[in-house]
Amino acid sequence: MADPIVSVIAFDGISPFHLSVPCLVFGTDRTRLGLPRFDFRVCAMEEGPIHTDAGLTIAVPHGLAALDDADIVIIPSWKDLEDPLPAVLAEALGRAHRRGALIVGLCLGTFAIAAAGLLGGRKAATHWAYTDRLQALHPDIAVDADVLYVDDGDIVTSAGVAAGLDCCLHIVRARYGAEVALRLARHVVLSPHRQGGQAQFIERPLAPTPTADRFAQALDKVRATLGEAHSLDSVAEAAGLTRRTFTRRFQKSIGTSFGDWLADQRIALAQRLLEATEKSMDTVAFEAGFGSATSLRQHFSARLKTSPMQYRREFSRSAGAKRPTHAAVL
Repeated sequence: MADPIVSVIAFDGISPFHLSVPCLVFGTDRTRLGLPRFDFRVCAMEEGPIHTDAGLTIAVPHGLAALDDADIVIIPSWKDLEDPLPAVLAEALGRAHRRGALIVGLCLGTFAIAAAGLLGGRKAATHWAYTDRLQALHPDIAVDADVLYVDDGDIVTSAGVAAGLDCCLHIVRARYGAEVALRLARHVVLSPHRQGGQAQFIERPLAPTPTADRFAQALDKVRATLGEAHSLDSVAEAAGLTRRTFTRRFQKSIGTSFGDWLADQRIALAQRLLEATEKSMDTVAFEAGFGSATSLRQHFSARLKTSPMQYRREFSRSAGAKRPTHAAVL
């Protein structure tokens, strides 16, 4: 049986990282590891080399004709989000979709699929910072701002950056099974299936507005008073919810447990204090809500695989000022 054809669309100004995501999953021959092989093609609208936003130039071997027999078509990002899609690309995407190819939009690539008219009345994901913009440009799309990716059958869209890897692994899992996806994830050192949504991987504070509900207000208060004790029951009561309802809503909204979220918030505060101040470890531990320097060290070791002292040496502003820059070394 012929290898599945995966065609990835590159364009002038693309980010090398975004382009590398499908290359990592589909573009390497790993048959010696018992993994499927793909006929992988990078294509572009214009002939000749394209320039990336990192100053690199890439020779793209294929034109859009590579979409005509592709099993999977991937748009790893996009630019000029509010401009009409070039007609030649819109037509090529439409033909591929009608023919039965799986259309995949990673990160801002969702905008290109939407501009091609393929997402009307469907669910989609994109980078959380651009969900409002996508919704405003295409009000007929049900944009999900929290998930890592949306599989809507013949069209799959993902959230930003690393979520593109989650999405590509999901495609492998859906076509070849969990065991193949697991082996691939292990080989490229990725989590085979991250649970939850974008909310657990990004810092996106809930805006303190007069209309914010009690749930949001309760979390805002916790963030503002991390040095104080915060039990699940007390925060649920502040939110006006039962423990069970609060736990269910928290998991759905944030994508993790209240205890893990609280520990992550305290770790983040401790990191900021270590970076920006010269406060003692005991003071940092107290202000971040860990109670003691011993507890702070334990949490840093468990979550960051380093010690608070080592973290300060590496990332504090004063340490950064003392370290020579690469230019100075050269």
